Amino acid sequence: MLARRSVLALPLAAFAQTSESGFTPLLNWQSVEAPESAFTVAGSEIAVHSHASLPAWLRSEKCYENFDLQGEFFIAGWTDSGIYIHAPEHGRPSQAGLQIKVFHQPETEPHSNSAGAIFPDIAPRLVNVAKGWNSFRVLADYPRLQVWFNNALIHDLNCATHPALKDRLRSGYIGIVGASSECRFRNLRIRELPGKDKWQVLYEKPEDLAANWHVTQGKPNVIALGNVLRGDGGGLLATNDKFQDFHFQCYVRGSAQHNSGIIFRSAGKGTDPRFGYEIQLHPVEEAHYPTGSLYHFKRARYPRIQDEKWFLFDLIVQGRDVTVRVDGDTIMEYSGLPRTEAGFIELQTHREGFWIEFKHLRVQKL
Repeated sequence: MLARRSVLALPLAAFAQTSESGFTPLLNWQSVEAPESAFTVAGSEIAVHSHASLPAWLRSEKCYENFDLQGEFFIAGWTDSGIYIHAPEHGRPSQAGLQIKVFHQPETEPHSNSAGAIFPDIAPRLVNVAKGWNSFRVLADYPRLQVWFNNALIHDLNCATHPALKDRLRSGYIGIVGASSECRFRNLRIRELPGKDKWQVLYEKPEDLAANWHVTQGKPNVIALGNVLRGDGGGLLATNDKFQDFHFQCYVRGSAQHNSGIIFRSAGKGTDPRFGYEIQLHPVEEAHYPTGSLYHFKRARYPRIQDEKWFLFDLIVQGRDVTVRVDGDTIMEYSGLPRTEAGFIELQTHREGFWIEFKHLRVQKL
């Protein structure tokens, strides 16, 4: 969630040469979870100040999928920062997207927290940093991800098959990490490449409510507020289309003690497991079935969520298998669903006075 926000405009003149070769400067940055003074611009440079402490970060004006990103960072004494790619709108950027670590220390043996690491999971091929300005390049063209520091290739990965990357977001914001350390960046520029990630939009604007959804049970009292669906009362709102194997994604937030759910492969006959499966949305850590649980079948490991704060929700269903991820963290996996027939995806509202909100609802058929 954006805290106090500042827009940082970098001068176009600083990027005239790269813009002519197909690159455009990254402009109009927004500070996230940070005071306005945490990040500043001096000439063509972005400065990260030592009071920019995690989870503070600076994000690009728009989201990017496939791209060629280039720039420089400055090393002088203790320097700790990072470059986010495919960062989510809300949640934890290093888990849902990924972070390329910026660090000051040369090392002969690379580690998963070394300079250039995909932090904190994948060590670089080599650590190639030095005092002063260091160049970097990130070429993301799914499924391939390549990273260079000072013209040395330090990562060449297949994101579709790598166990640490295969479930990460494929599009999102570019970001700069605030990690309680002074750091500088300059000449940040990007060239977009053709996108490949295809989604069916279920809700993004008020017109989508009538076009894509219908009530199957009760009175869910769902209203469209811009790009947000807000629900209260008790009932079920279902997609018009049915889905068998799919990846469903959205952002969720709710009031304290809310009790909601996302129903899948539903026959439109309620939450009885004979007619559909329910993923629980209930932010009570010691509940019988807390957020992320497959109701009646398997309890989830409770995720790191907060009342009234947005979190990223992913539901992947294929054959008899189901996986739930929250903010990039897998919290429930189950194999052995009794039924595999296609059905609706439904949003449950459970109790009047305990609101639940959803946004950016989308689905991919698998």
